[in-house]
Amino acid sequence: MDRISKLPVGIIESILCLLPIQEAARTSILSKEWRYHWIKIPKLVFIEDQFQVSTDRAELSVSNKPSKWRKKAKRSKFFHAICQVLLIHEGPIHDFTLEMQVDNSCVDIDHILLHLSKKNTVKMLKLDLHGKYTLPLSLFSLHQLTDLYLCDCDLEHQPPSTVFGSLTTLNLYEIGSSQKALLRLLSSCPLLKRLTIMCDGGTIDDSGDSTIADLIKCIPGVEYLCVLFFIFLFFPLPKELPTTLVRLKYLYLEWVWFRHEYAVPFFVLLLRSAPNLEKLKLEISPEDETLVESYVKIHSFQHEAYSDFMLEHLNELEILHFSDALNELDFVKLILAKSPVLKKARILMWDEIDKDEKLRISNILLSSPCASPVVKIIVS
Repeated sequence: MDRISKLPVGIIESILCLLPIQEAARTSILSKEWRYHWIKIPKLVFIEDQFQVSTDRAELSVSNKPSKWRKKAKRSKFFHAICQVLLIHEGPIHDFTLEMQVDNSCVDIDHILLHLSKKNTVKMLKLDLHGKYTLPLSLFSLHQLTDLYLCDCDLEHQPPSTVFGSLTTLNLYEIGSSQKALLRLLSSCPLLKRLTIMCDGGTIDDSGDSTIADLIKCIPGVEYLCVLFFIFLFFPLPKELPTTLVRLKYLYLEWVWFRHEYAVPFFVLLLRSAPNLEKLKLEISPEDETLVESYVKIHSFQHEAYSDFMLEHLNELEILHFSDALNELDFVKLILAKSPVLKKARILMWDEIDKDEKLRISNILLSSPCASPVVKIIVS
């Protein structure tokens, strides 16, 4: 008995969504009942590296050409396949993924996004486009988006206000943008809850006059925030930050450094803006003198007393690549002393640290005063 064919249509479509798009299309030859199942699946994933080109005569003739010709022919077939799928697809497209290598401008991708914007049913969009791609205006017509993932894209156009009124998750990796365009994008997502910004040096134009305070004001509803520490070089830090991140529960800062006397005061200022934080995770970077000098020029502010500083809701602390460099130990001891409900503190040290030094650091941390009577400190 063919039990799979007797399953409800929704379950069959869910199964087909788990297959590569070419494999899903091949199910159309199974029987008349299966002929049109695949053209109704709500999830479409197109990954250039996984795209299989048929070995017909035309392809065999191209195989004798230089690699540049072969790559161009494969990409042409890749785009042709995407267009064919979109043209015959029936029903809504809720999830769309495109991963490929691109040049600065790619008309074919512009056409794909224009088609999706006209259909306007996409809720999850992932564009992983290695090589930099300038996002077209049609992107801002996808008003139903709840999840947006952009990698190696340039944001030149400024979206209208609240254009992404349903967006709750935004992931930005190596996005080229000005301060103004980035803040406008964040401001256009009033329901945003999860935000990831992984942009290193040179991707954000810092010629504007915006500060970290302006950035924080754009994301008042965010509960999960994951950022590369370089973002603080693009937005200078004022003397005070607004207590705007009242909903923030999880903060993950990657590529952090503590090599200057202003490091601890800076983190205290940042944590004050998130009074309800529950989990803090830091990944410490190796020392980079150039970056430290840039940091000092931007963030030279006075030390302050920490008597009124408390992390009332923090219950978990995790620090990766701890090395007991300047200020690192002071920061951890401060967090331990200011977190009355902390349950777990996990400190993972660099492998390069010798055994005796690790033992010394462990003894210091384990004997440090703790505001929480139940905290479990793990040094490994």
